[in-house]
Order: sequence, then C-alpha cells, then structure tokens
Amino acid sequence: MMDSVDKFHGQQLLYIGWEDHLMYCAPLCIPVNPQTPFRALTEQVIPSLYPEHPDTPKLRWDKVQWFRSGQPFTPDPALSLVENGLGHKAVIRFRAPSLSGINGSCS
Repeated sequence: MMDSVDKFHGQQLLYIGWEDHLMYCAPLCIPVNPQTPFRALTEQVIPSLYPEHPDTPKLRWDKVQWFRSGQPFTPDPALSLVENGLGHKAVIRFRAPSLSGINGSCS
C-alpha cells in the first residue's frame, strides 16, 4: 500500500475538517507525530491550518463539539493523539456551535 503508516517516517496522516465552514470544502490532511498531545492540535496546529478564516480567532475550544469518524468524541487534551484513539488516516471534525462561517453563510 502506497500510503501505509510505515511510509511516513514516524508520522501518521490525520484528516481535520471544520463543520459549517465550506470555505474549506474537505477535511485537510496533515502528517502528525502520533505522540503529539491533542492540546497541540487546538493551540497550534488547527489555528495554523485556517489562518485566513475570520472565525478562527473566535474559536472557543471548550465549546467545540468533536467527531471522530462521524461519531461524537470527547478528546482528552492532555493525552496523545494515539491515546485518544486517533490512528493513521483518522478523520476528525469539529463544530463550534456559535460559529457558522462568514456572515452565517457556512462558508
């Protein structure tokens, strides 16, 4: 398999999608160290993925709803990605209930 985890030099692929923000029409795929604390996603990684969107600075991570493979998911910020059950090619999405895109347009 061309994209198996052994091909990524200790990294794994993680797909991240932002619900109701279709300016980004599909989840973004990034290589991550599986030992990265989940907190690093919210404090560093995700804001750097969506810097252009005006809702990014308004994100309140304590209010965000998370989904893993379409199912509700409550990550532990102190645990690593792998300890939170996020393996190679995992898909996570997040929804900020008070944010729905540019002027409420879902874009």
